[in-house]
Amino acid sequence: MDNAHNLDRERFAAVLALMHRIRAFEEAAIAAQKDGLVLGAIHPSIGQEAVAAGVCGNLQPADLMLSTHRGHGHTLAKGADPLAMMRELFGRAGGTCGGKGGSMHIADFGVGMLGANGVVGANIPIATGAAHGLKLQGSNQIVACIFGDGAINRGPFLEGLNWARVFDLPVMFVCEDNGFSATTRTHDMTGGAGASARAESLGIPAVEVDGNDVLAVDAAARTAIADIRAGKGPMLLHCRTYRITGHTAVDPATYRPAEEVEAQRGNCPINRLGTALALAGMDKAELQEVHERAVQEMDGIAAQAQATDWPDPLAAFTDVQDMGDPRERAF
Repeated sequence: MDNAHNLDRERFAAVLALMHRIRAFEEAAIAAQKDGLVLGAIHPSIGQEAVAAGVCGNLQPADLMLSTHRGHGHTLAKGADPLAMMRELFGRAGGTCGGKGGSMHIADFGVGMLGANGVVGANIPIATGAAHGLKLQGSNQIVACIFGDGAINRGPFLEGLNWARVFDLPVMFVCEDNGFSATTRTHDMTGGAGASARAESLGIPAVEVDGNDVLAVDAAARTAIADIRAGKGPMLLHCRTYRITGHTAVDPATYRPAEEVEAQRGNCPINRLGTALALAGMDKAELQEVHERAVQEMDGIAAQAQATDWPDPLAAFTDVQDMGDPRERAF
């Protein structure tokens, strides 16, 4: 963060608040899971908040986004209501998907969030299809598609990027590279140079950036989004980051050396932006207040979610596709 002294303090104070809110949301969700209030897996993005904040902060409200099973931060950064998100995790009425999707399948079409996805890489062709639809409509909207480094070894990555290039679609692919595909180091199972090289082999411009430096992510995303919106076709942003937690909230991550994790804690994107804001004149009391406000907000939201009623049992029969009796259609 060499340009910290020239920082737009007001703008990046808001970015810092967003990153604190993302982390506080996930910490509240993890605590709730330990109390038995959240069933199913939670995949935290603690340590990766700069990607969500840096990318989504440059999207317009009408732009679309797709995410992964590790999508709380992206969804919150795109503008979703954290109470509706927490209710979704708790399986309660008023959740973003009526309490039916849970952590890995949050969607909120009202803010352009077309959905998290529990299938690695499956969001890539969906995003490409959405971008193709926007192009056919002559829209000025774009699609941001965020996926992990493990997704680049799956077929949908090649299919989606090739499709996007052939038709010059308005989509920004974002590889949120935390170095691990679940519990395996990605470089141990990835041939070649990785996401950027593979994108460039298909004729898609790619930019690599320090994914723990929100200033760098913000600048790269802003340039890429402007170019895509100007009709220059798809681009890929490769953000190298690190998740502090295990693959899931209950994963002790014993496959990683403790000293490695501790070193990465010192590379925390929240702390790095806080340091930059301090250099720009923000005092420690202000920085602490931003953190405390986020924790209070999300603890309160978790309490509200717990107090929310369960969905009406009849809601189980809604959102179900009914094609009718096949005999009536056939004859």
